[in-house]
Amino acid sequence: MSYLEVVKQLKKNQISSVYLAYGAESFFLQNLKQELIKRVLNGEEENLSLYDLEETPIQEVVADAETYPFFGERKLIIATNPEFLKAKPGKLPFEHKLDSLERYLSEPATYSVLVLIAPYEKIDERKKISKQLKKHAAIAVCNEVKEQELTQWINALANQLQITINQDAYEIFETELSTNLHLLENELTKLALYVGEGGVITKEIAEDLISHTSNSSSLRLVDAVMERNLHKAIAIYKDLEKMKEEPIALIGLLAFQFRTILRAKLLKEKGYGQFQIQKSMGAHPYVVKIALSRERQFSTQKLQDIIRKLADTDAVMKQGKMEKDLAFELLLYDLIQPAS
Repeated sequence: MSYLEVVKQLKKNQISSVYLAYGAESFFLQNLKQELIKRVLNGEEENLSLYDLEETPIQEVVADAETYPFFGERKLIIATNPEFLKAKPGKLPFEHKLDSLERYLSEPATYSVLVLIAPYEKIDERKKISKQLKKHAAIAVCNEVKEQELTQWINALANQLQITINQDAYEIFETELSTNLHLLENELTKLALYVGEGGVITKEIAEDLISHTSNSSSLRLVDAVMERNLHKAIAIYKDLEKMKEEPIALIGLLAFQFRTILRAKLLKEKGYGQFQIQKSMGAHPYVVKIALSRERQFSTQKLQDIIRKLADTDAVMKQGKMEKDLAFELLLYDLIQPAS
């Protein structure tokens, strides 16, 4: 099952006796752990046991799971780093007696919930213990979100926060936050507090309130150039100044964005599809997606002219021929002028 499916079951209080959560997305692993603590223990955290399987043999963890809780009706045992699920586990100063875990899986204690958390991209599914876990445990796959899954994840968070996101606001989230789920949750929570329960997040609200990075702000500068909106471009530049971004560094960021758009355009003209362009450029899927959404606004000649103007302004700044702030503002003015 996916992480979202397991969490959905937990929210309905459908709790399994044994869980295996594996994957490279630490956000999912941590959130699942917290959701289990909340749902299983109901505040009785004295019934929580935490183990590191690089320090404690699995037979001791199983023994704990088989022991009745001192308080309350149910206990939760969470064991991380089960290296015995890897194809090539590391060497440890003790032996994991996996037969004890295999016996437990066939008849788990009714008063315990055992959770194995494996922060690995994949496990060795050929192993006997992996097959037993697959048969008897609830499996939560917690790998990084893929491009096609991000909208689903944003929607799940929005539903959880009881807010609605306008369609044109999605690109803001994708551009600014990509697949950084920690940051995405933080920003969505902030926006939910702003619009209130049942509120709607518009593109304008997202643009105004999301914490921008210098890289994403350079994309907004590209948009301002495309829109021929000098006021917007200068306002974004002033925001970047407050972030202590140097004009020379901004030239580099803009040059990267426009070179990416040009490369994507040239490859598209050769008949390449989005996946082929991504592979050829060695770029993140979102970088390519955004470049392709912008390349239609520019001719190849216009992109080459922009890149040349960026290089000329960079040289002017570095040679000290003009004050940097003034040079950058004049550059923006020049880029936004209608093509002759």
